[in-house]
Amino acid sequence: MISLDRVEAMIKTELPDAQVRVEDLKGGDHLQATVVSSEFEGKSLVKQHQMIYKALQAPLSTEEIHALALKTYTPAQWEASGQVA
Repeated sequence: MISLDRVEAMIKTELPDAQVRVEDLKGGDHLQATVVSSEFEGKSLVKQHQMIYKALQAPLSTEEIHALALKTYTPAQWEASGQVA
């Protein structure tokens, strides 16, 4: 089982400006990550998610993370959503 802090750190290594919130949905290997980054500007949702998958390639391949739900936003999208970090 991988720690939520480790997942957050791995994402931030790939996307240094990111605001990241990782939640355990079930049993420590079903996670949800909400990521806000300016690196997502001009990229499709698929490309944004691929960036996160790249950052988490190792724990996904070993099934330390069995399931991963992603919510990705640019800073403008995050602000427009009205959610708080």
